Amino acid sequence: MNSLLTLLGIEAWKPVLTALVLPPVPWILLSLIGARTILWRRGIGWLLVLLSAAGLWFCSTTVFGEWLTRVALTPPPPLSTEAIAELRKVVASQKEPVAIVVLGGGRESRAPEYGLSNLSPPSLERLRYALWLSRETGAPVAFSGGVGYGGDEGPAEAQVAARIAEREFLRPMRWVEDQSRDTRENARRSVALLKPAGIKRLVIVTHGWHMRRSLRDFEEAAHGEMRIVPAPMGLAPTVERPSLRWLPSYQGFALTRQAMKEALGLLLGV
Repeated sequence: MNSLLTLLGIEAWKPVLTALVLPPVPWILLSLIGARTILWRRGIGWLLVLLSAAGLWFCSTTVFGEWLTRVALTPPPPLSTEAIAELRKVVASQKEPVAIVVLGGGRESRAPEYGLSNLSPPSLERLRYALWLSRETGAPVAFSGGVGYGGDEGPAEAQVAARIAEREFLRPMRWVEDQSRDTRENARRSVALLKPAGIKRLVIVTHGWHMRRSLRDFEEAAHGEMRIVPAPMGLAPTVERPSLRWLPSYQGFALTRQAMKEALGLLLGV
């Protein structure tokens, strides 16, 4: 699919095309079709309107978003204490050079409260976990992220992350990959950056819902020359009353939409 979009010269339109096929757009269209159908097929028209309302409701609940993430994306488990200890031994032995690669999740070109650019919450969460993992294992960190297709002007995400890591976490990053625009480019450019350094094992840090697509792209980019280790984060379930889990919320809608986006990316190979 990426090749087709490139061939048609509309690769930069991926954010727009994605937004059009994800909720709430399909449900809005279905409700409009139902409203028009009521004029000549009252029963069918009302059925379509009710289906669109039900779809919007369930797509906005955390219970549905978590179920969809678990079933459609099957994220791998987080690194265990034993796995982290094993990584620490590998790094200390220096027999198999290891790098922790953080995948960008967005940035703010200018945060008014700071007066300069900042990472979005997902990116900051990934960076924090990667730096913690680096402290626990001794492995150096790389951050991959430029300015996405839907991004505005401003510094590359990796440059923002490098500044925050050094100034706020006091842990400078070893590598900065600031040209990639999507996950596939994250993988290709990161592998190309780290291969000359002799890195043989990549520990990929991203959210659990993003991990399957990330692993696919990194394994394709590495061509079997590097071992790819998933280090997912953000897997904690939502803590709220059971009744609230079935009620629409911003968190539920965002989780469902993200799961659908990732599932669509896996299905279409983008």
